[in-house]
Amino acid sequence: MPRPTVAQFAYGSCTVVFSALAMLLLSGTSSGPGTAVVAVSALALGLLVALTVPHTGPRPAAPVRPAPEEPARATASPAVPVAAADREPVRERAAS
Repeated sequence: MPRPTVAQFAYGSCTVVFSALAMLLLSGTSSGPGTAVVAVSALALGLLVALTVPHTGPRPAAPVRPAPEEPARATASPAVPVAAADREPVRERAAS
């Protein structure tokens, strides 16, 4: 699970504080249950904002495209197989 970024913490915290303050001022509630409802809804809104902040971590590298092949020339000689004598002999490790 990825860890939250600094931006997610900042946006979520600011949302909780400002939305709780706005809801308390607009509702005019002074009772315990009303304040609890405002606090829970502010926390839920802050969590929603923190989760929707775009992640700005390292992006995956772009796929590497192969180099375009050169067109075949009309004067190119056909491939000649290498004779078995021209190949390098297999070297084996000496037993120790």
